[in-house]
Amino acid sequence: MLVPSMRWRTPLVALGLAWIAGAFSSACSPGQLRPAGPHPVSFPTPDGGLVVANEYGTGDRGVVLAHGARFDKESWDPEARALAGSGFRVLAIDFRGYGGSRAGSAPQALELDVLAAVRFLRGSGANSVAVVGGSMGGGAAAQAAVAAEPGEIDRLVLLAHAPIDHPERMQGRKLFVVSRGDVDGKGSPRLARIQDQYERAPGPKEIVVLDGSAHAQNIFATEQGPELSSSILRFLSAP
Repeated sequence: MLVPSMRWRTPLVALGLAWIAGAFSSACSPGQLRPAGPHPVSFPTPDGGLVVANEYGTGDRGVVLAHGARFDKESWDPEARALAGSGFRVLAIDFRGYGGSRAGSAPQALELDVLAAVRFLRGSGANSVAVVGGSMGGGAAAQAAVAAEPGEIDRLVLLAHAPIDHPERMQGRKLFVVSRGDVDGKGSPRLARIQDQYERAPGPKEIVVLDGSAHAQNIFATEQGPELSSSILRFLSAP
């Protein structure tokens, strides 16, 4: 049974469609201006590795996009362009072992790649930084929110994230998202695990449970994509 504090949202169709339309407008209308980017950037990780990323947009509100195991930084391009068009400065990163990114002394510590991106944005003018992570990248984002210095990560969007051991230690505002019918490779529903992580996490927090069975970033390509997009944009834009 869902706890009473969970928030079930109806689709914000108009805002979601506007965001998706903005993301693809340049492809449909070659003469239109698109948000600046992507521009390749790279920066070191705390363990001596290197993160390669695509940077989009400008401004003092930063967003880090952390991909799932079957994706890479390029997979975020439509969402990154849309966020940049909404006034955010966006970094879509490649995790260590993907593209040109490489590990340092702690090969499995994906959260260090997220923290490196957060600190890159903070060190180059961002007054606030949010992290959006899907599946594997969501787990890394959640762990980064545990390891971060106070105030480093302001908001966290977790798309069917890989569960972490101590969700009660996560910092910042949190938005959990999962599809009702999403199952793992063994056929086990992910919803119960995400609910457990949500219940154990400190506030402020909310959860969105979408119809369908798509997992994490795959949701963007389904009919629930506009609702997911509008939920993320609303969450990131709220005061």
